[in-house]
Amino acid sequence: MKLVFATNNQNKLMEVQKMLPSTIQLLSLKDIECFNEIDETETTLEGNASLKANHITTTFSYDCFADDTGLEVDCLNGKPGVYSARYAGKENNSEKNMNKLLHELKNSNERAAQFRTVIALNLKGKQYLFEGICKGEILEKKQGEKGFGYDPIFKPDGFEKSFAEMTAKEKNSISHRGIAIQKLVNFLTTLE
Repeated sequence: MKLVFATNNQNKLMEVQKMLPSTIQLLSLKDIECFNEIDETETTLEGNASLKANHITTTFSYDCFADDTGLEVDCLNGKPGVYSARYAGKENNSEKNMNKLLHELKNSNERAAQFRTVIALNLKGKQYLFEGICKGEILEKKQGEKGFGYDPIFKPDGFEKSFAEMTAKEKNSISHRGIAIQKLVNFLTTLE
């Protein structure tokens, strides 16, 4: 079975391919010659994941899955949420996004948050959604050099270090994206 992962991130693609059964050939957007940016115009993670998957299925006629992820901070009523990547502006600057969030929480003791990933899978004319959640808290300052996005300021529950201080293997075993992808893999494995 051929399945498109609506991403241009080769590292993410290889990571997911290793988790999938060998009977599934994973293709990137580059592999199907999709070079246009798919605008995330929906107001929910579910909506954006579905929008991206539907674009690939409609335009290129491939079975496909796409994901969207957001950081949801309790005391900010779930913000930045669906706007996590562009929280401090349209340029998707992780440093500015983290600095804005840390500034907003500067005087707050309530720092509970969660990362949430939603994957939309379009397969044989049906759509399936898979969700992964990792609960934790926002640190008062950045810690660690690994990872990306908000990783240096997010500490998952049960750990004494941020995502940015963890190895990729450690993070993937507990992360929101890792959980959602494992649900996807489990579902695809049942189809064999």
